[in-house]
Amino acid sequence: MKQVFENAENRMKKTADALNSEYISLRAGRANPAILDKITVDYYGTPTPINQVAAVSVTEARVLTIQPWDISVVSGIEKAIQKADLGVNPQTDGKVIRVIFPQLTEDRRKEIVKEVSKMAEDSKVAIRSVRRDLIDKLKAMKKSSEITEDELKQSEKEAQDMTDKYCTQIETLCSNKSKQLMEV
Repeated sequence: MKQVFENAENRMKKTADALNSEYISLRAGRANPAILDKITVDYYGTPTPINQVAAVSVTEARVLTIQPWDISVVSGIEKAIQKADLGVNPQTDGKVIRVIFPQLTEDRRKEIVKEVSKMAEDSKVAIRSVRRDLIDKLKAMKKSSEITEDELKQSEKEAQDMTDKYCTQIETLCSNKSKQLMEV
């Protein structure tokens, strides 16, 4: 039974961690190298993340500087960033690429906050789904006489407590990201 709970908790934790990494890569009007994490560039026939072919740094609050180690991939990186549709236009001098993030408008901030809330709700649904799977497994264990009725009731309460813990964590992440977006 302990293994069943550990498995469920790991799945809930992964859901919360995935949401957190999604929030990190969300554009908030500030330059953040994590925004480029999901963008790959064709490097000698292999799709490779930008941070593996170049040094990415924040030179000013809203400017990312990308300095490729191999100058031949400059145009590939530039095209990959344009194709990613981040709402920015990379500028290059042949050796270094600068990505300047415009100031977010009030309407765009509100759109992003709605997106943040939707992502949080989707994560909470995923966590409740893990809880449902866990309770189904516990009921199957009860049916096959591996656990008693009392153990089932206690385990269901523990499953709910664990679900509440991760849902609260997700609400906190959502609230913090929403605040961060609105105060930029």
